[in-house]
Formats: sequence, C-alpha cells, structure tokens
Amino acid sequence: MITKEKKSENVKKYGKTAGDTGSAPVQIALLTERIKGLSGHLKANKKDNASTRGLLKMVGQRRRLLGYLKRIDLDGYTTILKKLDLRK
Repeated sequence: MITKEKKSENVKKYGKTAGDTGSAPVQIALLTERIKGLSGHLKANKKDNASTRGLLKMVGQRRRLLGYLKRIDLDGYTTILKKLDLRK
C-alpha cells in the first residue's frame, strides 16, 4: 500500500506541476511503487491468486503507459526508465 506522503512525493518528483496526477510519467511512477509493494506481499504469500491477478493488471497498465510515452515523448520515456530503473 502506498502512503499519501509517498504518493505526493512522486507527484512532485515526476509531475510537471505540484498537482499533476494524470500525466503519464506520474502514473508510471505510482504504478511502479504499487507493483513493488505487491511483489513483496506475493513473495510471502505465494498462493494469493487474486493479488497475483491484480499485479499482472498493473504491470500491463504500466506497459501500455510506457508505450504511449515512448510514442509521444521519447526523451521523457528514456528519462523515466532511468529514474525508475526499469530496464537494463
């Protein structure tokens, strides 16, 4: 579970303005935080199939947002990948 403080910190860090919660980089950062938290839960609870399904849905949503960002803003895409340490 992501805390309110962590969420507002990510919005400030990746958003264009302080209240920018809808831009693709902010959504990607928030999904990444949720994915990391849920991954830790699933390491301890391997048989939690409902959470596994939710994790896969979040990973797919993040993948679609990354594809959108890559088409629209290639520099922003490479920046967010480096900041979040997602690929290679």
